[in-house]
Amino acid sequence: MNTIYEQINAVLESEAVSRIIISKAANKSSEYRKIDIQAMSGKANGTQSESQDTSCSTCGSFATTFQISKYTDKQAFHENIQGKELAAAISDIIFPKDSKTVFRQLNLWTDSFEHIFLISKSGEFTHKKRALKSDEKMEVSASHNREKNYIIEEGQKVPPLIDMGVFTKDGKVVRSMYDKFRQINRFLEILDDEIGSLKTDQLNVIDFGCGKSYLTFVVYYYLTEIKGIRANIIGLDLKKDVIKKCNEAAKKYGYENLHFELGDINGYKTPFDVDMVITLHACDTATDYALYNAIMWNAKMIFSVPCCQHELNKKIKTDNLSLLTRYGIIKERFSALATDAIRGNLLEYAGYKTQLLEFIDFAHTPKNILIRAVKRGITPKGTRDKALLEVENLMKEFNTDQTLYDLLIKK
Repeated sequence: MNTIYEQINAVLESEAVSRIIISKAANKSSEYRKIDIQAMSGKANGTQSESQDTSCSTCGSFATTFQISKYTDKQAFHENIQGKELAAAISDIIFPKDSKTVFRQLNLWTDSFEHIFLISKSGEFTHKKRALKSDEKMEVSASHNREKNYIIEEGQKVPPLIDMGVFTKDGKVVRSMYDKFRQINRFLEILDDEIGSLKTDQLNVIDFGCGKSYLTFVVYYYLTEIKGIRANIIGLDLKKDVIKKCNEAAKKYGYENLHFELGDINGYKTPFDVDMVITLHACDTATDYALYNAIMWNAKMIFSVPCCQHELNKKIKTDNLSLLTRYGIIKERFSALATDAIRGNLLEYAGYKTQLLEFIDFAHTPKNILIRAVKRGITPKGTRDKALLEVENLMKEFNTDQTLYDLLIKK
């Protein structure tokens, strides 16, 4: 074996690789400080796709999907590749075309061995292989099962998260803020599921009820710094002092296309065609007005976490299903679920592919449903009619109306 490419390829052919770390940048001007490559044993929800079968004993790591995470001091860039492409990708990372060696060390772990490659200035390498001790094998297995590649990784210097107290100044997660760190990444993952497949370099976003949680800033950072999208974001809120502080923060971070305005989403005149609407914890029917305006703006994507859903709880009455309204706590929770079911169906009626996802929100409340709606090209009439009929049947059974229905259908 004369090249590092051939040597790594031989390992991938014969062994199941769990992780690779490429480190020790050759000079301070290197674009990335570290490359972390991990086998993907399953998707975020814990299921395993057909292309992620790591049990193949005859094809090594070639049947596995790998995620490559490239780290600068402030950013992380992620891409997924198949095992058969990995050796070539590693070779390109260490020996990019028209460039000298970029990294000096590569550590590769399988279930039983660690392979260590040391690369000299001239590009020559030495390869050592050592058997893992029993406790190391257990650690590799446990690490492979528990580690998760977050969109924003620890070690990135994200100014809003530092000011928010989630990160220390050097990018470490504050232990007491780890849940919030995970929650922020969970929201970005939900966005990334849709944005990751978009073929666009610009997005116009309205964030209603933005408040001062800094999530708007994190979304701006994600779109511009991680995805490389030219984002124009306007945050709307009803509190004058919040708007002032947010605009000051945006200026401090140098976020030129992030602005905050005092206003209500109902009747708001947008300065651009809206691609995305975000509304988190808009209270009660404010969520309905936000969804309605997003529909009227023909927004391509809608992400909404409803809050304080009192409307149906005050109105619903039923003889046939009175068990659902007899007990206060059951009535309250059923009303909230029914409200979001109605909203989901009305978005389907309006031409959106809609999902209601479990989402651990930032306030640690039981209200943990996120509505994700993506505009379809064409929605069959039968699909729209069925969605509307189901809403009307529910409202008829419980002798109620609902604000989004009134806005869409009765107006």
